[in-house]
Amino acid sequence: MAPTTDNAGYAGDAGTARSSLEALRTEIAKAVVGQDPAVTGLVVALLCRGHVLLEGVPGVAKTLLVRALASTLELDTKRVQFTPDLMPSDITGSLVYDARTAEFSFQPGPVFTNLLLADEINRTPPKTQSSLLEAMEERQVTVDGTPRPLPEPFLVAATQNPVEYEGTYPLPEAQLDRFLLKLTIPLPSRQDEIDVLTRHAEGFNPRDLRAAGLRPVAGAADLEAARAAVAKTSVSPEITGYVVDICRATRESPSLTLGVSPRGATALLATARAWAWLTGRDYVIPDDVKALALPTLRHRIQLRPEAEMEGVTADSVINAILAHVPVPR
Repeated sequence: MAPTTDNAGYAGDAGTARSSLEALRTEIAKAVVGQDPAVTGLVVALLCRGHVLLEGVPGVAKTLLVRALASTLELDTKRVQFTPDLMPSDITGSLVYDARTAEFSFQPGPVFTNLLLADEINRTPPKTQSSLLEAMEERQVTVDGTPRPLPEPFLVAATQNPVEYEGTYPLPEAQLDRFLLKLTIPLPSRQDEIDVLTRHAEGFNPRDLRAAGLRPVAGAADLEAARAAVAKTSVSPEITGYVVDICRATRESPSLTLGVSPRGATALLATARAWAWLTGRDYVIPDDVKALALPTLRHRIQLRPEAEMEGVTADSVINAILAHVPVPR
């Protein structure tokens, strides 16, 4: 699997774009402590034109993370707090009657942005959850039969808590499959938590990122150059077969009632290519696939009830599969 030179035409722009995207970690760290994997996952999603589901207990900076990313990329962002009484039109927008002109005009909803933070998405009924499906897949909103394109880039970062299930509406498998990645936001280590408290004691205000020193280090042009380079990252037949073997193994696992679909296999290949490019290569190796397997696949499989009772998790099943599927050389 030798490197190719197909992306030589993007060497200048892509090199600058890679440096800019790498600088995101340092810049976001001014506001968010110890969440480098989540930052990398969000960047991978942007490169793949995908969406992200963030899961973590309340208070681990999920909202702050998305706001910091938007600030460092100089992108527009909007936040919607999902509640049981939220209507689809509250997200997509609606036609409003103008008495002066005696006509209806379209008032765009918060989905018309670059980074949409869908906070606690599982607290709203399925009808409202489904209003995001067209936006996520087709990157447009259809109101009164008229399709309206969304801005580019466009990413939905939805959050949900792994606790407080009462009064929630779990996302159906079909909608979970629309998310490119599911990132788990862990509780910080002791030292990271000390750093958080120290910053607050010194006057850090999470609502004022500019005062925290965050500045734009990349933009839409960098994303376009990066995406062009990722599209030219080569994939050998052996790597393609490796991705397929991993996904097929989930369908045969005795611990699962639902394995990874072909869409999931396509997603794993896309995220592996993005990760390969971010690490400085123009070709994919098996380690790239392994690095992105958990966040790309964990929400696309369904455990058997008896396996859950025995303490089996989605991550443990995927790790076992990665350990047993032959790695190409």
